[in-house]
Amino acid sequence: MIGVYDYTVVLTYLSLISACGGIIVSLWGDGHPYIGMFCLLLSGLCDAFDGPVARTKKSRTARQENFGIQIDSLTDLVAFGVLPACIGGAMIRVSPGMHLLEQARPGVFWALRAGMCAVLVLYVLAAMIRLAYFNVTEQERKQTETGTRKYYTGLPVTAAALIVPLVLLLQYLIPADLTPCYFLTIAITGAAFLMRFHIKKPGLRGVLILVGLGALEFVLILLCEVLIR
Repeated sequence: MIGVYDYTVVLTYLSLISACGGIIVSLWGDGHPYIGMFCLLLSGLCDAFDGPVARTKKSRTARQENFGIQIDSLTDLVAFGVLPACIGGAMIRVSPGMHLLEQARPGVFWALRAGMCAVLVLYVLAAMIRLAYFNVTEQERKQTETGTRKYYTGLPVTAAALIVPLVLLLQYLIPADLTPCYFLTIAITGAAFLMRFHIKKPGLRGVLILVGLGALEFVLILLCEVLIR
């Protein structure tokens, strides 16, 4: 078979599987954004360690390394681009405020829904552009530098795994419908993907802190889902 199937790509494959599961759950029936969010966090966990795990194999060929780079970006687009958009679509369907608006002002509802869908599409587009830009600049950097890069330009797409769940976590704590806040967060995050500012790439300690924050969000959302709902 074509492709690579050793341990260096297992976490990337698991990240994609989790993301696809989240997309299916979010789009199935009335949609379930909270289960989709668990899948997003799991994809983020896999992504945090797929690079370090892959680099432990010193005998990788150039083709195997390039294959890993390509599937990592493709998976990131699905997990941190398409999945958050699908979660947003599920939130529109389960939003009490949107249901009330549909009954009271159908015209306003459809106009607002169209605007929300446009935000989701533009978010995915921004994620794709960000990932393509990273791939191109990484290839250029490797021609003149060795080792891993020290800084990112623009907000990494994987940051969505920590930013997006915050809105759903707040939804448990605040009685108001925060669906508009989700779309505002998505819009700001997508814009940050394309902004020209530098973020220092986290080392192992930074990665572990980010993983800890993601785990905390996972546990809090799970507890809220069990205890409050």
